[in-house]
Amino acid sequence: MVSAVPDFVSPDQIRARFAAGLSALYRAEVPLYAALRDIVAAVEAEMAGGSDGGAVERHGAIRVGTPDEMRLVARLFAVMGLHPVGYYDLAPVGVPVHSTAFRPITAEALAINPLRVFTSLLRLDLVEDPALRAEAAAILARRTIVAPATLALVERAETAGGLTPGEAEAFIAGALDVFRWHGTARVDAATYQRLLGAHRLVADVVAFGGPHINHLTPHSRDIDRVQAEMAARGLPAKATIEGPPRRRVPILLRQTSFSAVAEAFVPAGADPATAPLRHTARFGEVEQRGAALTPAGRARYDACLAALREEGAAPEAAFAAFPDDFAALHAAGLAYARYVPTGRAGPAASLAEALARGLITAEPITYEDFLPVSAAGIFRSNLAEADQANATAVSSQAELEAAIGRPILDPFALYQAIAEASAAAALTALGCGLADTARA
Repeated sequence: MVSAVPDFVSPDQIRARFAAGLSALYRAEVPLYAALRDIVAAVEAEMAGGSDGGAVERHGAIRVGTPDEMRLVARLFAVMGLHPVGYYDLAPVGVPVHSTAFRPITAEALAINPLRVFTSLLRLDLVEDPALRAEAAAILARRTIVAPATLALVERAETAGGLTPGEAEAFIAGALDVFRWHGTARVDAATYQRLLGAHRLVADVVAFGGPHINHLTPHSRDIDRVQAEMAARGLPAKATIEGPPRRRVPILLRQTSFSAVAEAFVPAGADPATAPLRHTARFGEVEQRGAALTPAGRARYDACLAALREEGAAPEAAFAAFPDDFAALHAAGLAYARYVPTGRAGPAASLAEALARGLITAEPITYEDFLPVSAAGIFRSNLAEADQANATAVSSQAELEAAIGRPILDPFALYQAIAEASAAAALTALGCGLADTARA
């Protein structure tokens, strides 16, 4: 007798439903974020002629306290089809964490739902006070961030190969609870103040019951208009947009945010009737993503950025050497492309010939990751000046991989794989087989 195949929900669908739930949760918890989301929807609807273009949050961010917690959220994210991509060491710019982004890795998965979660692991070794460092470690060791029932569903997905519809609904509800803000602390007021004195992020990670979501980020095709509208509506927006200057062909990542809000919470042992303390960590962000750059493109981008910072050049002058035309970017090997048949018939011996004859067109592959400077920049803009001390302790990708329990994927390799797969498919559609799928 043949056993029935379980009716599993795909990881992509679980992620899409989780993302919708996370958006609703964060809008309810942070009203300013709801206002920001409305601004983005209005701008997108105007650009799309009345529809918001199906805009969804493209990323969120959390912070965990221990390697064991990092391993646990990695398993949680795996159920949603999220994989660790890219290594970011934020300590050199005064943020005591190192991070990766858990995200979809195929073009098909990204098209279904693009949510990724930028996940940072606290580095307690950067807390200078040995006694406070030990106390923080002990506090973290006593907490459980994932409920037993949710962990059982993670184990079920790992052993059975997926979750049924009922299990998926229960898993999503449990996963949302992991990232919820509870308004109570696990430490008393005096301990909270000591943690805050070490660094605001230390207090944010250690003092509470779990890795509450600290920001969500919808995507906009015109971040400059969103920024202007934020100011017009009185949101406490950043003065400038982080990332490359505005261009005809956007590249990499631009982002802005409103300042972190001060949220009331009750310290452990405190009378809830007394005036609560306030914790400042969570904010709303918006991003605009452009073309993914090759290693050569990133090198040229870094050179332009250095001119902007070290020579004090105006943004337009600093980036003058960076082509603002996708055909030129592609021809110079600076940006990755997805190859699409144009519908014109005719044989071609190579991808280059097919492009030259107009049988295939090259379109930008969207950048799905973060820049180290951008990853740290928004965090730093929401910290007090005193929190931005230099940190020189050495961290490593291998150390974070050990915590995650699996290798961190190379984003350049993922973009190259998407480019090559699209080239092979386009050439096959022309009847050219798999010949010459390299970049033209």
